[in-house]
Amino acid sequence: MTSPAADQADIGAAYKHCQTVVRQQAKNFAYGIALLPGPKRRALSAVYAFARRIDDIGDGTLPAAAKIAALAEARESVAQIAAGGGAAAEATAGDQVLLALWHAARLFPIPVMAFCELIDGCEADVRGTRYASIGDLDYYCRCVAGSIGRLSLGVFGSSEPRVAEQLADTLGLALQLTNILRDITEDLGNGRVYLPADDLAAFGCALTPAQADGGGAMAGPMAELIRFEADRARARYAKGLQLLPLLDRRSAACTGAMAGIYRQLLEHIAAAPEAALAGRMSLPGKEKAAIAATAIAGMARPARSAPVAAARSQA
Repeated sequence: MTSPAADQADIGAAYKHCQTVVRQQAKNFAYGIALLPGPKRRALSAVYAFARRIDDIGDGTLPAAAKIAALAEARESVAQIAAGGGAAAEATAGDQVLLALWHAARLFPIPVMAFCELIDGCEADVRGTRYASIGDLDYYCRCVAGSIGRLSLGVFGSSEPRVAEQLADTLGLALQLTNILRDITEDLGNGRVYLPADDLAAFGCALTPAQADGGGAMAGPMAELIRFEADRARARYAKGLQLLPLLDRRSAACTGAMAGIYRQLLEHIAAAPEAALAGRMSLPGKEKAAIAATAIAGMARPARSAPVAAARSQA
Protein backbone atom coordinates (compact mmCIF):
# COMPACT_ATOMS: atom_id res chain seq x y z
CA MET A 1 0.00 0.00 0.00
CA THR A 2 2.84 2.40 0.67
CA SER A 3 4.70 4.15 -2.11
CA PRO A 4 8.30 3.13 -2.79
CA ALA A 5 9.16 6.75 -2.05
CA ALA A 6 7.30 7.07 1.26
CA ASP A 7 6.53 5.31 4.53
CA GLN A 8 3.45 5.61 6.74
CA ALA A 9 4.93 8.57 8.63
CA ASP A 10 5.42 10.45 5.36
CA ILE A 11 1.86 9.68 4.31
CA GLY A 12 0.47 10.84 7.66
CA ALA A 13 2.41 14.11 7.37
CA ALA A 14 1.16 14.55 3.81
CA TYR A 15 -2.47 14.24 4.91
CA LYS A 16 -1.90 16.69 7.78
CA HIS A 17 -0.50 19.19 5.29
CA CYS A 18 -3.58 18.83 3.08
CA GLN A 19 -5.91 19.26 6.05
CA THR A 20 -4.06 22.46 6.96
CA VAL A 21 -4.60 23.74 3.41
CA VAL A 22 -8.34 23.08 3.80
CA ARG A 23 -8.56 24.84 7.17
CA GLN A 24 -6.63 27.88 5.98
CA GLN A 25 -7.85 28.27 2.41
CA ALA A 26 -11.26 26.58 2.16
CA LYS A 27 -13.30 27.84 5.06
CA ASN A 28 -16.64 27.06 3.38
CA PHE A 29 -15.62 23.51 2.51
CA ALA A 30 -13.95 22.95 5.88
CA TYR A 31 -17.34 22.95 7.64
CA GLY A 32 -18.50 20.01 5.54
CA ILE A 33 -15.25 18.05 5.42
CA ALA A 34 -15.08 18.10 9.22
CA LEU A 35 -18.26 15.98 9.34
CA LEU A 36 -16.64 13.00 7.58
CA PRO A 37 -15.00 10.03 9.30
CA GLY A 38 -11.19 10.16 9.41
CA PRO A 39 -10.25 8.24 6.23
CA LYS A 40 -12.78 10.09 4.07
CA ARG A 41 -11.89 13.43 5.67
CA ARG A 42 -8.22 12.93 4.87
CA ALA A 43 -8.93 11.73 1.33
CA LEU A 44 -11.22 14.64 0.50
CA SER A 45 -8.67 17.05 1.96
CA ALA A 46 -6.11 15.64 -0.47
CA VAL A 47 -8.54 16.11 -3.37
CA TYR A 48 -9.20 19.70 -2.32
CA ALA A 49 -5.52 20.54 -1.76
CA PHE A 50 -4.58 19.47 -5.28
CA ALA A 51 -7.60 21.25 -6.77
CA ARG A 52 -6.53 24.37 -4.89
CA ARG A 53 -3.05 24.08 -6.34
CA ILE A 54 -4.51 24.00 -9.84
CA ASP A 55 -6.75 27.00 -9.10
CA ASP A 56 -3.82 28.94 -7.65
CA ILE A 57 -1.87 28.44 -10.86
CA GLY A 58 -4.72 29.86 -12.92
CA ASP A 59 -5.31 32.77 -10.54
CA GLY A 60 -1.67 33.55 -9.79
CA THR A 61 0.68 36.25 -11.04
CA LEU A 62 2.77 34.22 -13.48
CA PRO A 63 2.75 35.26 -17.15
CA ALA A 64 0.13 33.41 -19.18
CA ALA A 65 2.66 31.17 -20.92
CA ALA A 66 4.16 30.13 -17.59
CA LYS A 67 0.69 29.33 -16.23
CA ILE A 68 -0.07 27.11 -19.22
CA ALA A 69 3.23 25.31 -18.69
CA ALA A 70 2.53 24.83 -14.96
CA LEU A 71 -0.92 23.46 -15.75
CA ALA A 72 0.63 21.03 -18.22
CA GLU A 73 2.94 19.81 -15.44
CA ALA A 74 -0.08 19.34 -13.16
CA ARG A 75 -1.79 17.35 -15.92
CA GLU A 76 1.26 15.09 -16.23
CA SER A 77 1.27 14.52 -12.46
CA VAL A 78 -2.37 13.42 -12.65
CA ALA A 79 -1.55 10.97 -15.43
CA GLN A 80 1.38 9.56 -13.44
CA ILE A 81 -0.76 9.01 -10.34
CA ALA A 82 -3.46 7.36 -12.43
CA ALA A 83 -0.84 5.09 -14.03
CA GLY A 84 0.51 3.95 -10.65
CA GLY A 85 3.74 2.05 -10.19
CA GLY A 86 7.02 3.81 -10.85
CA ALA A 87 5.33 6.75 -12.55
CA ALA A 88 3.32 7.47 -9.40
CA ALA A 89 6.41 7.13 -7.21
CA GLU A 90 8.23 9.65 -9.39
CA ALA A 91 5.32 12.11 -9.29
CA THR A 92 4.83 11.98 -5.52
CA ALA A 93 8.48 12.13 -4.45
CA GLY A 94 8.93 15.14 -2.20
CA ASP A 95 5.41 16.45 -2.86
CA GLN A 96 3.06 16.08 0.11
CA VAL A 97 -0.12 16.96 -1.79
CA LEU A 98 0.54 14.46 -4.55
CA LEU A 99 1.58 11.80 -2.05
CA ALA A 100 -1.67 12.23 -0.11
CA LEU A 101 -3.68 12.17 -3.33
CA TRP A 102 -1.90 9.01 -4.50
CA HIS A 103 -2.63 7.28 -1.20
CA ALA A 104 -6.27 8.46 -1.17
CA ALA A 105 -6.76 7.08 -4.68
CA ARG A 106 -5.49 3.69 -3.45
CA LEU A 107 -8.09 3.65 -0.66
CA PHE A 108 -11.06 5.02 -2.60
CA PRO A 109 -12.15 4.82 -6.26
CA ILE A 110 -11.33 8.47 -6.93
CA PRO A 111 -11.44 9.22 -10.69
CA VAL A 112 -8.21 11.22 -10.59
CA MET A 113 -8.26 11.88 -14.33
CA ALA A 114 -11.23 14.21 -13.66
CA PHE A 115 -8.60 16.71 -12.50
CA CYS A 116 -7.77 17.11 -16.18
CA GLU A 117 -11.20 18.70 -16.67
CA LEU A 118 -10.41 21.18 -13.89
CA ILE A 119 -7.14 21.94 -15.66
CA ASP A 120 -9.07 22.48 -18.92
CA GLY A 121 -11.23 25.06 -17.14
CA CYS A 122 -8.22 26.84 -15.66
CA GLU A 123 -6.60 26.99 -19.07
CA ALA A 124 -9.76 28.67 -20.36
CA ASP A 125 -9.40 31.23 -17.55
CA VAL A 126 -5.79 31.92 -18.47
CA ARG A 127 -6.77 32.47 -22.09
CA GLY A 128 -9.60 34.81 -21.12
CA THR A 129 -12.33 32.68 -22.67
CA ARG A 130 -15.80 34.24 -22.71
CA TYR A 131 -19.11 32.42 -23.01
CA ALA A 132 -21.77 33.10 -25.61
CA SER A 133 -24.58 31.05 -24.08
CA ILE A 134 -25.57 29.29 -20.90
CA GLY A 135 -24.66 26.02 -22.62
CA ASP A 136 -21.12 27.28 -23.11
CA LEU A 137 -20.92 28.41 -19.49
CA ASP A 138 -22.32 25.08 -18.29
CA TYR A 139 -19.46 23.29 -20.04
CA TYR A 140 -16.95 25.47 -18.21
CA CYS A 141 -18.74 24.92 -14.90
CA ARG A 142 -18.68 21.17 -15.43
CA CYS A 143 -14.93 21.41 -15.93
CA VAL A 144 -14.14 23.42 -12.82
CA ALA A 145 -16.91 22.35 -10.42
CA GLY A 146 -18.68 19.27 -11.79
CA SER A 147 -15.27 17.59 -11.84
CA ILE A 148 -14.87 18.26 -8.12
CA GLY A 149 -18.30 16.76 -7.50
CA ARG A 150 -17.31 13.58 -9.30
CA LEU A 151 -13.97 13.41 -7.51
CA SER A 152 -15.74 13.87 -4.17
CA LEU A 153 -18.22 11.16 -5.07
CA GLY A 154 -15.29 8.77 -5.41
CA VAL A 155 -14.58 9.40 -1.73
CA PHE A 156 -18.20 9.36 -0.58
CA GLY A 157 -19.41 6.33 -2.49
CA SER A 158 -23.09 5.99 -3.48
CA SER A 159 -25.90 3.48 -3.56
CA GLU A 160 -26.61 4.43 -7.20
CA PRO A 161 -23.37 5.65 -8.83
CA ARG A 162 -24.76 6.50 -12.28
CA VAL A 163 -27.57 8.69 -10.93
CA ALA A 164 -25.34 10.15 -8.22
CA GLU A 165 -22.71 11.25 -10.76
CA GLN A 166 -25.27 13.24 -12.72
CA LEU A 167 -26.64 14.88 -9.59
CA ALA A 168 -23.15 15.69 -8.31
CA ASP A 169 -22.45 17.36 -11.64
CA THR A 170 -25.63 19.45 -11.38
CA LEU A 171 -24.79 20.46 -7.83
CA GLY A 172 -21.38 21.55 -9.05
CA LEU A 173 -23.05 23.80 -11.64
CA ALA A 174 -25.09 25.44 -8.87
CA LEU A 175 -22.04 26.03 -6.70
CA GLN A 176 -19.99 27.48 -9.54
CA LEU A 177 -22.77 29.80 -10.69
CA THR A 178 -22.98 31.06 -7.11
CA ASN A 179 -19.23 31.74 -7.20
CA ILE A 180 -19.60 33.60 -10.48
CA LEU A 181 -22.37 35.83 -9.11
CA ARG A 182 -20.36 36.52 -5.97
CA ASP A 183 -17.22 37.47 -7.88
CA ILE A 184 -18.52 39.53 -10.84
CA THR A 185 -16.66 42.69 -9.85
CA GLU A 186 -13.48 40.93 -8.77
CA ASP A 187 -13.38 38.87 -11.95
CA LEU A 188 -13.99 41.96 -14.06
CA GLY A 189 -10.97 43.60 -12.44
CA ASN A 190 -8.92 40.53 -13.32
CA GLY A 191 -9.97 40.71 -16.95
CA ARG A 192 -12.57 37.92 -16.81
CA VAL A 193 -16.24 37.81 -17.75
CA TYR A 194 -18.23 34.64 -17.15
CA LEU A 195 -21.88 35.64 -17.54
CA PRO A 196 -23.17 34.51 -20.96
CA ALA A 197 -23.24 37.12 -23.72
CA ASP A 198 -26.81 36.06 -24.56
CA ASP A 199 -28.00 36.89 -21.04
CA LEU A 200 -26.12 40.18 -20.93
CA ALA A 201 -27.73 41.22 -24.21
CA ALA A 202 -31.20 40.12 -23.13
CA PHE A 203 -31.03 42.35 -20.05
CA GLY A 204 -29.29 45.25 -21.78
CA CYS A 205 -26.14 44.86 -19.68
CA ALA A 206 -22.49 45.13 -20.63
CA LEU A 207 -19.34 43.99 -18.85
CA THR A 208 -16.01 45.37 -20.03
CA PRO A 209 -13.08 43.54 -18.44
CA ALA A 210 -10.08 45.42 -17.14
CA GLN A 211 -7.19 45.96 -19.50
CA ALA A 212 -3.56 46.66 -18.74
CA ASP A 213 -4.20 50.38 -19.16
CA GLY A 214 -7.46 50.68 -17.25
CA GLY A 215 -10.09 49.15 -14.99
CA GLY A 216 -13.19 47.21 -15.93
CA ALA A 217 -16.67 48.65 -16.26
CA MET A 218 -20.28 47.49 -16.13
CA ALA A 219 -23.47 49.01 -17.47
CA GLY A 220 -27.18 48.24 -17.45
CA PRO A 221 -29.58 46.72 -14.91
CA MET A 222 -27.11 44.26 -13.42
CA ALA A 223 -29.30 43.64 -10.36
CA GLU A 224 -32.05 42.23 -12.58
CA LEU A 225 -29.59 39.97 -14.36
CA ILE A 226 -28.18 38.71 -11.06
CA ARG A 227 -31.67 37.81 -9.83
CA PHE A 228 -32.34 35.95 -13.07
CA GLU A 229 -29.12 33.96 -12.75
CA ALA A 230 -29.87 33.30 -9.07
CA ASP A 231 -33.18 31.68 -10.09
CA ARG A 232 -31.25 29.46 -12.48
CA ALA A 233 -28.85 28.47 -9.68
CA ARG A 234 -31.75 27.73 -7.31
CA ALA A 235 -33.21 25.25 -9.80
CA ARG A 236 -29.86 23.51 -9.97
CA TYR A 237 -29.55 23.31 -6.21
CA ALA A 238 -33.04 21.81 -6.07
CA LYS A 239 -32.03 19.04 -8.46
CA GLY A 240 -28.45 18.58 -7.31
CA LEU A 241 -29.36 18.18 -3.64
CA GLN A 242 -31.36 15.09 -4.60
CA LEU A 243 -27.92 13.51 -4.35
CA LEU A 244 -28.07 13.44 -0.55
CA PRO A 245 -30.32 10.36 -0.11
CA LEU A 246 -27.90 8.40 -2.31
CA LEU A 247 -25.01 8.95 0.12
CA ASP A 248 -24.25 7.50 3.54
CA ARG A 249 -25.34 9.76 6.41
CA ARG A 250 -22.00 11.41 7.10
CA SER A 251 -21.21 11.98 3.43
CA ALA A 252 -24.70 13.45 3.01
CA ALA A 253 -24.10 15.73 5.99
CA CYS A 254 -20.78 16.87 4.50
CA THR A 255 -22.37 17.61 1.13
CA GLY A 256 -25.41 19.22 2.73
CA ALA A 257 -23.26 21.54 4.83
CA MET A 258 -21.06 22.66 1.94
CA ALA A 259 -23.95 23.13 -0.48
CA GLY A 260 -26.10 24.73 2.21
CA ILE A 261 -23.50 27.41 2.86
CA TYR A 262 -23.28 28.28 -0.83
CA ARG A 263 -27.05 28.19 -1.29
CA GLN A 264 -27.48 30.60 1.63
CA LEU A 265 -24.79 32.82 0.11
CA LEU A 266 -26.79 32.81 -3.12
CA GLU A 267 -29.85 34.05 -1.21
CA HIS A 268 -27.82 36.92 0.26
CA ILE A 269 -26.61 37.86 -3.23
CA ALA A 270 -30.12 37.70 -4.72
CA ALA A 271 -31.54 39.78 -1.87
CA ALA A 272 -28.92 42.52 -2.28
CA PRO A 273 -27.37 42.43 -5.77
CA GLU A 274 -26.00 45.95 -5.47
CA ALA A 275 -24.09 45.00 -2.32
CA ALA A 276 -22.72 41.93 -4.07
CA LEU A 277 -21.42 44.11 -6.88
CA ALA A 278 -19.86 46.51 -4.39
CA GLY A 279 -17.74 43.89 -2.67
CA ARG A 280 -17.24 40.16 -2.20
CA MET A 281 -19.99 38.71 -0.01
CA SER A 282 -19.45 35.96 2.53
CA LEU A 283 -21.48 34.42 5.33
CA PRO A 284 -20.55 35.14 8.95
CA GLY A 285 -19.07 32.22 10.85
CA LYS A 286 -22.14 31.82 13.06
CA GLU A 287 -24.37 31.41 10.02
CA LYS A 288 -22.05 28.80 8.52
CA ALA A 289 -21.95 26.92 11.81
CA ALA A 290 -25.75 26.93 12.01
CA ILE A 291 -25.99 25.44 8.50
CA ALA A 292 -23.47 22.75 9.43
CA ALA A 293 -25.45 21.99 12.59
CA THR A 294 -28.60 21.55 10.51
CA ALA A 295 -26.72 19.13 8.27
CA ILE A 296 -25.59 17.16 11.32
CA ALA A 297 -29.15 17.01 12.61
CA GLY A 298 -30.23 15.64 9.24
CA MET A 299 -27.94 12.65 9.79
CA ALA A 300 -30.41 11.33 12.35
CA ARG A 301 -33.47 11.60 10.09
CA PRO A 302 -34.55 8.85 7.70
CA ALA A 303 -33.62 9.52 4.08
CA ARG A 304 -36.56 10.40 1.85
CA SER A 305 -36.99 8.25 -1.22
CA ALA A 306 -39.21 10.46 -3.41
CA PRO A 307 -36.40 12.76 -4.67
CA VAL A 308 -34.31 9.70 -5.49
CA ALA A 309 -37.04 8.21 -7.60
CA ALA A 310 -37.48 11.50 -9.42
CA ALA A 311 -33.76 11.78 -10.09
CA ARG A 312 -33.62 8.18 -11.32
CA SER A 313 -36.46 8.79 -13.75
CA GLN A 314 -34.58 11.76 -15.24
CA ALA A 315 -31.27 9.92 -15.56
